[in-house]
Amino acid sequence: MKLNSRHKTHAKFDMSSMTDIVFLLLIFFMLITTMVVPNVNTLKLLLPNSNTAKPTENVTVSVAINDNLQYFVDGNKTSSGNLQTTITNYVKGKSNPVIILHTARTVPIENVVKIMDISNRLKVKMVLATDPEK
Repeated sequence: MKLNSRHKTHAKFDMSSMTDIVFLLLIFFMLITTMVVPNVNTLKLLLPNSNTAKPTENVTVSVAINDNLQYFVDGNKTSSGNLQTTITNYVKGKSNPVIILHTARTVPIENVVKIMDISNRLKVKMVLATDPEK
């Protein structure tokens, strides 16, 4: 004799409430990111004109260190002790000077840091010259 149970439980999970939550979170984050990051490109401004404004030119000073740890400032050889004085003379009185540092691959990092330190003390921007990847 077979008895049927009246209280059968069926395991069923409805995903509609979960998708509602996901879409609400998506809308929330889309709105918040537009508020956090100001979009400056949407502002249409008419900037004033100037007759006396001149574009500023960056003065570049080339500093090189070769394999023999010899220093060259704009192609002129200088000693390690006179390096800061030489660079100071090149950038003195110039507006927006930039030091371009060329080093050989075998130059120890201490020598590169020395030039970076001089650039930092003189408050001059510095760029490290590199070769493009092949």
